[in-house]
Amino acid sequence: MQNNTASWWFRDAGMRKLSVALLTGWMGSVALGFDNSLTPGLLSNPLFVPALGITDANILGLVLASTLLGGIPGLFLASYTCDRFGRRFNIATACVIIIAGAIVQALTTGGFRLMAGKIVVGFGTSFQSVASGPYVAEIAHPRNRPQVTALVLTFYYAGSVIAAWTTYGTLVNMSGDWSWRLPLLLQAAPSAVILSLVFFIPESPRWLFAKGRADEAHAILAKYHANGQMDDELVLHELSEIRLALEMENSANAVRYRTFLSTKGNKHRLFILIFTGVLAQWVGNGIITNYLPFILVSVGITSPADQTLFNGGLQIWNWIAATGSALACERLGRRFLWLVSATGMLCCFVIITACSAVYAQRGDTGAGKAVLAFLYIYFGFYDCAFTSMTYVYLLEILPYSLRTKGFAIFNLSTYVAAFFNIYVNPIALEKIAWKYYFVFIGMNIVAVIAIYFGYPETKGRILEEVAEIFDGPSAIVDTDPIGASVDPDDEVKGVKEEVEYRERV
Repeated sequence: MQNNTASWWFRDAGMRKLSVALLTGWMGSVALGFDNSLTPGLLSNPLFVPALGITDANILGLVLASTLLGGIPGLFLASYTCDRFGRRFNIATACVIIIAGAIVQALTTGGFRLMAGKIVVGFGTSFQSVASGPYVAEIAHPRNRPQVTALVLTFYYAGSVIAAWTTYGTLVNMSGDWSWRLPLLLQAAPSAVILSLVFFIPESPRWLFAKGRADEAHAILAKYHANGQMDDELVLHELSEIRLALEMENSANAVRYRTFLSTKGNKHRLFILIFTGVLAQWVGNGIITNYLPFILVSVGITSPADQTLFNGGLQIWNWIAATGSALACERLGRRFLWLVSATGMLCCFVIITACSAVYAQRGDTGAGKAVLAFLYIYFGFYDCAFTSMTYVYLLEILPYSLRTKGFAIFNLSTYVAAFFNIYVNPIALEKIAWKYYFVFIGMNIVAVIAIYFGYPETKGRILEEVAEIFDGPSAIVDTDPIGASVDPDDEVKGVKEEVEYRERV
Protein backbone atom coordinates (compact mmCIF):
# COMPACT_ATOMS: atom_id res chain seq x y z
CA MET A 1 0.00 0.00 0.00
CA GLN A 2 1.00 3.59 -0.60
CA ASN A 3 2.39 5.00 2.65
CA ASN A 4 4.02 8.38 3.22
CA THR A 5 6.99 7.07 5.20
CA ALA A 6 10.68 6.43 4.56
CA SER A 7 11.96 2.93 3.86
CA TRP A 8 13.77 2.81 7.22
CA TRP A 9 12.04 3.92 10.40
CA PHE A 10 14.99 5.96 11.70
CA ARG A 11 14.92 8.06 8.53
CA ASP A 12 11.25 8.92 8.99
CA ALA A 13 10.20 11.83 11.23
CA GLY A 14 6.81 10.35 12.16
CA MET A 15 8.20 6.95 13.09
CA ARG A 16 11.02 8.52 15.08
CA LYS A 17 8.38 10.34 17.13
CA LEU A 18 6.48 7.08 17.42
CA SER A 19 9.57 5.42 18.92
CA VAL A 20 9.10 7.52 22.09
CA ALA A 21 5.64 6.00 22.56
CA LEU A 22 7.00 2.52 21.91
CA LEU A 23 9.83 3.12 24.37
CA THR A 24 7.30 4.13 27.03
CA GLY A 25 5.46 0.84 26.53
CA TRP A 26 8.71 -1.11 26.61
CA MET A 27 9.76 0.69 29.79
CA GLY A 28 6.72 -0.84 31.48
CA SER A 29 8.40 -4.23 31.03
CA VAL A 30 11.67 -2.77 32.36
CA ALA A 31 9.81 -1.79 35.54
CA LEU A 32 8.25 -5.25 35.82
CA GLY A 33 11.59 -6.95 35.27
CA PHE A 34 13.31 -4.83 37.90
CA ASP A 35 10.54 -5.38 40.45
CA ASN A 36 10.35 -9.14 39.91
CA SER A 37 14.08 -9.86 39.63
CA LEU A 38 15.39 -8.37 42.86
CA THR A 39 14.75 -11.53 44.87
CA PRO A 40 17.77 -13.65 43.76
CA GLY A 41 20.21 -10.80 44.37
CA LEU A 42 18.68 -9.89 47.74
CA LEU A 43 18.67 -13.52 48.90
CA SER A 44 22.41 -13.69 48.16
CA ASN A 45 22.96 -10.71 50.48
CA PRO A 46 23.74 -12.18 53.95
CA LEU A 47 22.15 -9.14 55.64
CA PHE A 48 18.77 -9.32 53.91
CA VAL A 49 16.99 -12.34 55.42
CA PRO A 50 18.22 -11.62 59.00
CA ALA A 51 16.88 -8.06 58.64
CA LEU A 52 13.45 -9.50 57.92
CA GLY A 53 13.49 -11.43 61.17
CA ILE A 54 12.12 -14.55 59.46
CA THR A 55 13.45 -18.05 60.11
CA ASP A 56 10.53 -20.16 58.86
CA ALA A 57 10.70 -21.16 55.16
CA ASN A 58 6.89 -21.01 54.92
CA ILE A 59 6.78 -17.38 56.09
CA LEU A 60 9.76 -16.42 53.91
CA GLY A 61 8.01 -17.89 50.86
CA LEU A 62 4.83 -15.95 51.71
CA VAL A 63 6.71 -12.65 52.06
CA LEU A 64 8.63 -13.11 48.81
CA ALA A 65 5.41 -14.03 46.97
CA SER A 66 3.44 -11.10 48.38
CA THR A 67 3.93 -8.98 45.25
CA LEU A 68 1.53 -11.40 43.60
CA LEU A 69 -0.98 -10.98 46.43
CA GLY A 70 -1.25 -7.33 45.43
CA GLY A 71 -1.25 -8.08 41.72
CA ILE A 72 -4.15 -10.52 41.63
CA PRO A 73 -6.91 -8.16 42.88
CA GLY A 74 -5.45 -5.33 40.82
CA LEU A 75 -5.81 -7.18 37.52
CA PHE A 76 -9.56 -6.89 37.12
CA LEU A 77 -9.67 -3.27 38.26
CA ALA A 78 -6.83 -2.54 35.84
CA SER A 79 -8.76 -4.15 32.99
CA TYR A 80 -11.78 -1.93 33.73
CA THR A 81 -9.81 1.32 34.04
CA CYS A 82 -7.79 0.51 30.90
CA ASP A 83 -10.98 0.24 28.85
CA ARG A 84 -12.76 3.08 30.67
CA PHE A 85 -10.04 5.72 30.94
CA GLY A 86 -7.43 4.66 28.39
CA ARG A 87 -4.03 3.02 28.17
CA ARG A 88 -2.08 6.11 29.23
CA PHE A 89 -4.15 6.49 32.40
CA ASN A 90 -3.31 2.95 33.46
CA ILE A 91 0.38 3.38 32.72
CA ALA A 92 0.59 6.61 34.75
CA THR A 93 -1.42 5.12 37.63
CA ALA A 94 0.90 2.10 37.71
CA CYS A 95 3.95 4.35 37.99
CA VAL A 96 2.58 6.30 40.97
CA ILE A 97 1.63 3.12 42.84
CA ILE A 98 4.97 1.37 42.17
CA ILE A 99 6.95 4.42 43.32
CA ALA A 100 4.95 4.52 46.56
CA GLY A 101 5.49 0.79 47.15
CA ALA A 102 9.23 1.04 46.49
CA ILE A 103 9.58 3.81 49.08
CA VAL A 104 7.66 1.74 51.66
CA GLN A 105 9.90 -1.30 51.08
CA ALA A 106 13.14 0.64 51.26
CA LEU A 107 12.40 2.70 54.37
CA THR A 108 10.74 0.12 56.62
CA THR A 109 12.09 -2.72 58.74
CA GLY A 110 10.76 -6.20 59.31
CA GLY A 111 9.34 -8.90 57.09
CA PHE A 112 5.68 -7.93 57.32
CA ARG A 113 6.30 -4.25 56.61
CA LEU A 114 8.36 -5.27 53.59
CA MET A 115 5.44 -7.51 52.64
CA ALA A 116 3.08 -4.52 52.74
CA GLY A 117 5.32 -2.59 50.35
CA LYS A 118 5.56 -5.59 48.01
CA ILE A 119 1.75 -5.87 47.94
CA VAL A 120 1.52 -2.19 46.92
CA VAL A 121 4.11 -2.71 44.17
CA GLY A 122 2.22 -5.80 42.99
CA PHE A 123 -1.00 -3.80 42.75
CA GLY A 124 0.81 -1.26 40.57
CA THR A 125 2.47 -3.84 38.32
CA SER A 126 -0.95 -5.29 37.48
CA PHE A 127 -1.93 -1.91 35.99
CA GLN A 128 1.36 -1.81 34.10
CA SER A 129 1.11 -5.32 32.67
CA VAL A 130 -2.50 -4.90 31.48
CA ALA A 131 -1.81 -1.62 29.66
CA SER A 132 1.74 -1.63 28.27
CA GLY A 133 1.54 -4.60 25.90
CA PRO A 134 -1.79 -3.64 24.27
CA TYR A 135 -0.62 -0.02 23.99
CA VAL A 136 2.49 -0.97 22.00
CA ALA A 137 0.51 -3.26 19.67
CA GLU A 138 -2.18 -0.64 19.05
CA ILE A 139 0.15 2.31 18.40
CA ALA A 140 2.84 0.50 16.36
CA HIS A 141 3.19 0.94 12.60
CA PRO A 142 1.73 -2.14 10.81
CA ARG A 143 4.95 -3.00 8.96
CA ASN A 144 6.94 -3.58 12.17
CA ARG A 145 4.15 -4.34 14.64
CA PRO A 146 5.12 -8.04 15.09
CA GLN A 147 8.71 -7.18 15.97
CA VAL A 148 8.04 -4.22 18.28
CA THR A 149 5.29 -6.16 20.07
CA ALA A 150 7.55 -9.19 20.46
CA LEU A 151 10.16 -6.88 22.00
CA VAL A 152 7.76 -5.81 24.78
CA LEU A 153 8.53 -8.73 27.06
CA THR A 154 12.22 -8.87 26.14
CA PHE A 155 12.63 -5.56 27.96
CA TYR A 156 11.64 -7.44 31.11
CA TYR A 157 15.23 -8.70 31.00
CA ALA A 158 16.55 -5.16 30.69
CA GLY A 159 14.99 -4.60 34.11
CA SER A 160 16.40 -7.93 35.29
CA VAL A 161 19.90 -6.95 34.16
CA ILE A 162 19.67 -3.65 36.03
CA ALA A 163 18.35 -5.39 39.16
CA ALA A 164 21.01 -8.13 39.07
CA TRP A 165 23.94 -5.77 38.68
CA THR A 166 22.51 -3.29 41.17
CA THR A 167 22.33 -5.98 43.85
CA TYR A 168 25.85 -7.12 42.92
CA GLY A 169 27.21 -3.58 43.12
CA THR A 170 25.63 -2.80 46.48
CA LEU A 171 26.72 -6.18 47.89
CA VAL A 172 30.42 -5.76 47.09
CA ASN A 173 30.68 -1.98 47.58
CA MET A 174 28.35 -1.18 50.47
CA SER A 175 27.96 -2.34 54.03
CA GLY A 176 25.01 -2.19 56.36
CA ASP A 177 21.31 -2.18 55.59
CA TRP A 178 21.59 0.13 52.59
CA SER A 179 23.27 -2.71 50.67
CA TRP A 180 19.76 -4.18 50.34
CA ARG A 181 17.62 -1.08 50.92
CA LEU A 182 19.05 0.84 47.94
CA PRO A 183 18.03 -1.79 45.32
CA LEU A 184 14.52 -1.74 46.77
CA LEU A 185 14.38 2.05 46.53
CA LEU A 186 15.65 1.97 42.94
CA GLN A 187 12.53 0.02 41.96
CA ALA A 188 11.01 3.49 41.61
CA ALA A 189 13.50 4.61 38.93
CA PRO A 190 11.96 2.93 35.81
CA SER A 191 8.50 4.10 36.83
CA ALA A 192 9.79 7.65 37.32
CA VAL A 193 11.16 7.60 33.75
CA ILE A 194 7.84 6.34 32.37
CA LEU A 195 5.93 8.99 34.31
CA SER A 196 8.09 11.69 32.74
CA LEU A 197 7.23 10.42 29.23
CA VAL A 198 3.60 9.35 29.47
CA PHE A 199 2.14 12.85 29.15
CA PHE A 200 3.96 13.41 25.84
CA ILE A 201 2.80 10.29 23.98
CA PRO A 202 -0.45 9.72 22.05
CA GLU A 203 -3.38 7.66 23.29
CA SER A 204 -4.13 4.34 21.58
CA PRO A 205 -6.03 5.08 18.33
CA ARG A 206 -8.04 1.89 18.78
CA TRP A 207 -9.19 3.05 22.23
CA LEU A 208 -10.07 6.51 20.86
CA PHE A 209 -12.09 4.97 18.02
CA ALA A 210 -13.90 2.69 20.47
CA LYS A 211 -14.87 5.79 22.48
CA GLY A 212 -16.34 7.57 19.46
CA ARG A 213 -13.33 9.84 18.93
CA ALA A 214 -12.60 8.76 15.38
CA ASP A 215 -11.21 12.14 14.28
CA GLU A 216 -8.56 12.03 17.02
CA ALA A 217 -7.67 8.44 16.10
CA HIS A 218 -7.37 9.46 12.44
CA ALA A 219 -5.11 12.40 13.31
CA ILE A 220 -2.82 10.23 15.46
CA LEU A 221 -2.47 7.52 12.83
CA ALA A 222 -1.77 10.15 10.15
CA LYS A 223 0.83 11.93 12.28
CA TYR A 224 2.79 8.85 13.36
CA HIS A 225 2.16 6.44 10.46
CA ALA A 226 2.17 8.85 7.50
CA ASN A 227 3.82 12.11 8.63
CA GLY A 228 0.49 13.96 8.84
CA GLN A 229 -0.99 12.88 5.48
CA MET A 230 -4.67 12.38 6.36
CA ASP A 231 -5.61 10.65 3.08
CA ASP A 232 -2.68 8.22 3.16
CA GLU A 233 -3.80 4.83 1.80
CA LEU A 234 -2.37 2.82 4.71
CA VAL A 235 -3.87 5.15 7.31
CA LEU A 236 -7.34 4.89 5.71
CA HIS A 237 -6.88 1.12 5.57
CA GLU A 238 -6.07 0.99 9.29
CA LEU A 239 -9.09 3.13 10.14
CA SER A 240 -11.31 0.90 8.03
CA GLU A 241 -10.07 -2.21 9.78
CA ILE A 242 -10.57 -0.71 13.22
CA ARG A 243 -14.04 0.60 12.38
CA LEU A 244 -15.32 -2.62 10.86
CA ALA A 245 -13.78 -4.82 13.55
CA LEU A 246 -15.41 -2.73 16.28
CA GLU A 247 -18.76 -2.74 14.49
CA MET A 248 -18.71 -6.51 14.24
CA GLU A 249 -17.71 -6.88 17.89
CA ASN A 250 -20.25 -4.31 19.14
CA SER A 251 -23.03 -5.98 17.20
CA ALA A 252 -22.60 -9.01 19.42
CA ASN A 253 -23.77 -9.15 23.03
CA ALA A 254 -22.11 -6.88 25.54
CA VAL A 255 -18.61 -8.18 26.19
CA ARG A 256 -18.16 -9.83 29.59
CA TYR A 257 -15.65 -12.34 30.90
CA ARG A 258 -18.21 -15.06 30.18
CA THR A 259 -17.87 -14.12 26.49
CA PHE A 260 -14.80 -16.36 26.49
CA LEU A 261 -17.17 -19.31 26.93
CA SER A 262 -19.68 -18.22 24.28
CA THR A 263 -18.08 -19.68 21.13
CA LYS A 264 -15.66 -22.42 20.16
CA GLY A 265 -13.14 -19.83 19.00
CA ASN A 266 -13.27 -17.93 22.29
CA LYS A 267 -12.88 -21.16 24.28
CA HIS A 268 -9.78 -21.89 22.24
CA ARG A 269 -8.47 -18.41 23.06
CA LEU A 270 -9.23 -18.98 26.77
CA PHE A 271 -7.30 -22.26 26.70
CA ILE A 272 -4.24 -20.51 25.24
CA LEU A 273 -4.47 -17.62 27.73
CA ILE A 274 -4.62 -19.85 30.80
CA PHE A 275 -2.12 -22.42 29.58
CA THR A 276 0.40 -19.77 28.56
CA GLY A 277 0.12 -18.08 31.97
CA VAL A 278 0.59 -21.33 33.87
CA LEU A 279 3.34 -22.72 31.66
CA ALA A 280 5.24 -19.42 31.75
CA GLN A 281 5.77 -20.06 35.49
CA TRP A 282 5.78 -23.85 35.70
CA VAL A 283 8.29 -25.00 33.10
CA GLY A 284 11.13 -24.47 35.60
CA ASN A 285 11.98 -20.82 35.09
CA GLY A 286 10.26 -19.76 38.31
CA ILE A 287 12.41 -21.89 40.56
CA ILE A 288 15.58 -20.76 38.78
CA THR A 289 14.66 -17.07 38.71
CA ASN A 290 13.48 -16.69 42.28
CA TYR A 291 15.64 -19.23 44.10
CA LEU A 292 18.82 -19.23 42.06
CA PRO A 293 21.03 -18.88 45.19
CA PHE A 294 19.63 -22.16 46.58
CA ILE A 295 20.33 -23.93 43.27
CA LEU A 296 23.87 -22.52 43.12
CA VAL A 297 24.56 -23.64 46.68
CA SER A 298 23.35 -27.14 45.76
CA VAL A 299 26.12 -27.35 43.11
CA GLY A 300 28.87 -25.78 45.24
CA ILE A 301 28.63 -22.02 44.51
CA THR A 302 28.39 -20.61 48.04
CA SER A 303 30.00 -17.14 47.79
CA PRO A 304 27.35 -14.34 47.79
CA ALA A 305 29.44 -12.33 45.32
CA ASP A 306 29.80 -15.32 42.96
CA GLN A 307 26.05 -15.97 43.16
CA THR A 308 25.10 -12.40 42.25
CA LEU A 309 27.79 -12.34 39.52
CA PHE A 310 26.35 -15.51 37.96
CA ASN A 311 22.87 -14.00 38.14
CA GLY A 312 24.06 -10.80 36.45
CA GLY A 313 25.59 -12.72 33.56
CA LEU A 314 22.48 -14.89 33.22
CA GLN A 315 20.22 -11.85 32.89
CA ILE A 316 22.40 -10.33 30.14
CA TRP A 317 22.27 -13.64 28.26
CA ASN A 318 18.48 -13.73 28.69
CA TRP A 319 18.08 -10.29 27.15
CA ILE A 320 20.29 -11.15 24.16
CA ALA A 321 18.48 -14.45 23.50
CA ALA A 322 15.01 -12.94 23.92
CA THR A 323 15.76 -9.98 21.64
CA GLY A 324 17.16 -12.22 18.91
CA SER A 325 14.06 -14.41 18.98
CA ALA A 326 11.73 -11.40 18.98
CA LEU A 327 13.34 -9.93 15.88
CA ALA A 328 13.13 -13.31 14.11
CA CYS A 329 9.48 -13.99 14.96
CA GLU A 330 8.11 -12.85 11.59
CA ARG A 331 10.68 -14.84 9.63
CA LEU A 332 10.53 -18.10 11.63
CA GLY A 333 6.89 -18.07 12.68
CA ARG A 334 5.21 -18.20 16.09
CA ARG A 335 4.37 -21.91 16.21
CA PHE A 336 7.90 -22.95 15.24
CA LEU A 337 9.43 -20.85 18.03
CA TRP A 338 6.90 -22.17 20.58
CA LEU A 339 7.77 -25.79 19.72
CA VAL A 340 11.53 -25.19 19.69
CA SER A 341 11.26 -23.48 23.06
CA ALA A 342 9.23 -26.21 24.76
CA THR A 343 11.26 -29.11 23.34
CA GLY A 344 14.59 -27.48 24.16
CA MET A 345 13.57 -26.71 27.75
CA LEU A 346 12.46 -30.31 28.28
CA CYS A 347 15.83 -31.67 27.14
CA CYS A 348 17.74 -29.14 29.26
CA PHE A 349 15.77 -29.85 32.42
CA VAL A 350 16.37 -33.59 32.07
CA ILE A 351 20.12 -32.90 31.89
CA ILE A 352 20.02 -30.38 34.78
CA THR A 353 18.18 -32.91 36.96
CA ALA A 354 20.59 -35.74 36.11
CA CYS A 355 23.70 -33.61 36.73
CA SER A 356 22.29 -32.23 39.99
CA ALA A 357 21.69 -35.80 41.17
CA VAL A 358 25.26 -36.83 40.28
CA TYR A 359 26.70 -33.81 42.12
CA ALA A 360 24.53 -34.42 45.20
CA GLN A 361 25.44 -38.11 45.41
CA ARG A 362 29.10 -38.07 44.33
CA GLY A 363 30.25 -34.48 44.67
CA ASP A 364 31.39 -34.51 41.03
CA THR A 365 32.52 -30.96 40.21
CA GLY A 366 32.13 -31.62 36.48
CA ALA A 367 28.43 -32.37 37.01
CA GLY A 368 28.09 -29.12 38.99
CA LYS A 369 29.66 -27.11 36.15
CA ALA A 370 27.35 -28.83 33.67
CA VAL A 371 24.36 -27.62 35.71
CA LEU A 372 25.66 -24.05 35.49
CA ALA A 373 26.15 -24.31 31.72
CA PHE A 374 22.72 -25.83 31.09
CA LEU A 375 21.02 -23.12 33.14
CA TYR A 376 22.18 -20.72 30.42
CA ILE A 377 21.13 -23.08 27.61
CA TYR A 378 17.76 -23.68 29.28
CA PHE A 379 17.00 -19.97 29.42
CA GLY A 380 18.06 -19.57 25.80
CA PHE A 381 15.25 -21.95 24.86
CA TYR A 382 12.82 -20.33 27.32
CA ASP A 383 13.47 -16.93 25.77
CA CYS A 384 12.75 -18.28 22.26
CA ALA A 385 9.01 -18.15 22.92
CA PHE A 386 7.94 -17.61 26.52
CA THR A 387 9.67 -14.23 26.61
CA SER A 388 9.65 -13.07 22.99
CA MET A 389 6.36 -14.64 21.81
CA THR A 390 3.99 -14.31 24.76
CA TYR A 391 2.80 -10.73 24.24
CA VAL A 392 2.82 -10.69 20.46
CA TYR A 393 0.98 -14.02 20.23
CA LEU A 394 -1.70 -13.21 22.80
CA LEU A 395 -2.26 -9.75 21.33
CA GLU A 396 -2.71 -11.30 17.90
CA ILE A 397 -5.27 -13.90 18.93
CA LEU A 398 -7.42 -11.48 20.97
CA PRO A 399 -9.88 -9.15 19.19
CA TYR A 400 -10.05 -5.58 20.50
CA SER A 401 -13.13 -6.12 22.66
CA LEU A 402 -11.49 -9.05 24.49
CA ARG A 403 -7.96 -7.72 24.58
CA THR A 404 -7.66 -6.17 28.04
CA LYS A 405 -9.95 -8.79 29.61
CA GLY A 406 -7.89 -11.49 27.95
CA PHE A 407 -4.72 -10.02 29.37
CA ALA A 408 -6.34 -9.87 32.80
CA ILE A 409 -7.10 -13.61 32.55
CA PHE A 410 -3.57 -14.35 31.32
CA ASN A 411 -2.02 -12.30 34.11
CA LEU A 412 -4.32 -13.87 36.71
CA SER A 413 -3.27 -17.37 35.69
CA THR A 414 0.36 -16.21 35.68
CA TYR A 415 0.08 -14.65 39.14
CA VAL A 416 -1.70 -17.63 40.68
CA ALA A 417 0.86 -20.05 39.21
CA ALA A 418 3.74 -17.80 40.27
CA PHE A 419 2.41 -17.35 43.81
CA PHE A 420 2.05 -21.09 44.29
CA ASN A 421 5.46 -21.55 42.70
CA ILE A 422 7.26 -19.03 44.89
CA TYR A 423 5.53 -20.14 48.07
CA VAL A 424 6.10 -23.87 47.54
CA ASN A 425 9.60 -23.78 46.04
CA PRO A 426 11.67 -22.97 49.18
CA ILE A 427 9.82 -25.65 51.13
CA ALA A 428 10.27 -28.28 48.42
CA LEU A 429 13.93 -27.40 47.86
CA GLU A 430 14.58 -27.67 51.58
CA LYS A 431 12.87 -31.08 51.83
CA ILE A 432 13.75 -32.96 48.62
CA ALA A 433 16.35 -30.75 46.86
CA TRP A 434 17.05 -31.81 43.23
CA LYS A 435 14.27 -34.45 43.23
CA TYR A 436 11.82 -31.54 43.00
CA TYR A 437 13.01 -30.98 39.42
CA PHE A 438 10.99 -33.98 38.23
CA VAL A 439 7.85 -31.84 38.64
CA PHE A 440 9.16 -29.42 36.04
CA ILE A 441 10.19 -32.19 33.66
CA GLY A 442 6.55 -33.29 33.71
CA MET A 443 5.33 -29.74 33.08
CA ASN A 444 7.68 -29.38 30.11
CA ILE A 445 6.20 -32.55 28.61
CA VAL A 446 2.72 -31.01 29.07
CA ALA A 447 3.97 -27.82 27.39
CA VAL A 448 5.17 -29.67 24.28
CA ILE A 449 1.84 -31.49 23.92
CA ALA A 450 -0.31 -28.38 24.55
CA ILE A 451 1.63 -26.23 22.08
CA TYR A 452 1.66 -28.89 19.36
CA PHE A 453 -2.09 -29.41 19.45
CA GLY A 454 -3.39 -26.04 20.63
CA TYR A 455 -1.23 -23.17 19.33
CA PRO A 456 -1.98 -22.27 15.67
CA GLU A 457 0.33 -20.21 13.46
CA THR A 458 -0.56 -16.49 13.19
CA LYS A 459 2.41 -15.32 11.14
CA GLY A 460 1.72 -12.92 8.27
CA ARG A 461 -1.72 -11.68 9.39
CA ILE A 462 -2.75 -8.26 10.68
CA LEU A 463 -4.49 -8.01 14.06
CA GLU A 464 -8.06 -8.00 12.76
CA GLU A 465 -7.46 -10.91 10.36
CA VAL A 466 -6.15 -13.38 12.94
CA ALA A 467 -9.76 -13.82 14.12
CA GLU A 468 -10.38 -15.97 11.04
CA ILE A 469 -8.17 -18.73 12.45
CA PHE A 470 -10.37 -19.03 15.52
CA ASP A 471 -13.79 -17.95 14.28
CA GLY A 472 -13.79 -19.13 10.66
CA PRO A 473 -13.91 -17.27 7.29
CA SER A 474 -16.90 -15.19 8.41
CA ALA A 475 -14.57 -13.29 10.73
CA ILE A 476 -12.68 -11.67 7.83
CA VAL A 477 -13.33 -7.94 7.93
CA ASP A 478 -13.77 -5.66 4.92
CA THR A 479 -10.51 -3.83 4.33
CA ASP A 480 -11.58 -1.11 1.87
CA PRO A 481 -10.20 2.26 3.07
CA ILE A 482 -12.75 4.66 4.50
CA GLY A 483 -14.03 7.08 1.88
CA ALA A 484 -12.24 5.33 -1.01
CA SER A 485 -14.18 5.05 -4.24
CA VAL A 486 -14.30 1.49 -5.60
CA ASP A 487 -13.96 0.91 -9.34
CA PRO A 488 -16.35 -1.87 -10.51
CA ASP A 489 -13.55 -3.74 -12.29
CA ASP A 490 -11.39 -3.55 -9.19
CA GLU A 491 -14.32 -4.75 -7.08
CA VAL A 492 -14.83 -7.83 -9.34
CA LYS A 493 -11.11 -8.51 -9.23
CA GLY A 494 -11.16 -8.19 -5.45
CA VAL A 495 -14.03 -10.66 -5.14
CA LYS A 496 -12.18 -13.20 -7.29
CA GLU A 497 -9.03 -12.77 -5.19
CA GLU A 498 -11.09 -13.18 -2.01
CA VAL A 499 -12.63 -16.45 -3.31
CA GLU A 500 -9.19 -17.79 -4.30
CA TYR A 501 -7.80 -16.79 -0.89
CA ARG A 502 -10.57 -18.57 1.00
CA GLU A 503 -10.10 -21.68 -1.13
CA ARG A 504 -6.40 -21.70 -0.24
CA VAL A 505 -7.25 -21.30 3.44
